[in-house]
Amino acid sequence: MESCIQFTNQSQGRDRILRATQHACALANYLLRNEPSRQKLLMKLQSLESNMSSGRKLFRLGNTINSIDAAKRTLVLSDPILRCCLTVANLSRALYFICDNVLWARNIGLVRDINKERWSLNATRYYFVSLVMNLTRDVYMMAQLMVQRSRDRCYQQKLHQHLNENPDVACVVVPQLDALVFLLIECLKSNPAVALDTVKNLCDLFSPLDRLGVYQTNAGVVGFCGLLSSLLGILSVLKPQLKIKP
Repeated sequence: MESCIQFTNQSQGRDRILRATQHACALANYLLRNEPSRQKLLMKLQSLESNMSSGRKLFRLGNTINSIDAAKRTLVLSDPILRCCLTVANLSRALYFICDNVLWARNIGLVRDINKERWSLNATRYYFVSLVMNLTRDVYMMAQLMVQRSRDRCYQQKLHQHLNENPDVACVVVPQLDALVFLLIECLKSNPAVALDTVKNLCDLFSPLDRLGVYQTNAGVVGFCGLLSSLLGILSVLKPQLKIKP
């Protein structure tokens, strides 16, 4: 109970709940789109999805400053690859929030003389760059973990045992590939935060890819991936040990 109260008291927690609800509505709308008897329900779901989106935009008004502050902190990281990836990701995220704030002001009538489509497209581009940089960080950290793990004597014993217990896979296919897959699985099992963040970023990637026309899917796939990403985000907030660092 205490963890739930602490979660809902955090702005990140509230945003994750709104996001999960928004994508759940989008997924339900897609699944029920061809059922005439559910038209009233569809209208309610669309209205709820719109309200969740508006609420999230309101909660994100101060996130630009947070992203710039995060970029300042990542500038002092000793690892040059992590420093580059995370700084670019945070700056891109700050630009995304600026565009998002302008679009929010446009929707409520505070500003009018702007090209909504252009600002929305720019926001999607900045969001895409941020996700790509975060995924690059995930792959880099995974590679580092695999190198460290491969040098561990305990792991070498487990690998030798695995290859002996699976002679068909090890000898008939490719021993090096089997060992690489085994190493990857071992690293992800021992470092669930990296695995969770990678899956989360991959799920988030479908939305900007679809909007930019790079890889077009449908509202159902985007809604499902967004819902899964939101649930993983909720899990990382509830359990801080599952949040990737840095």
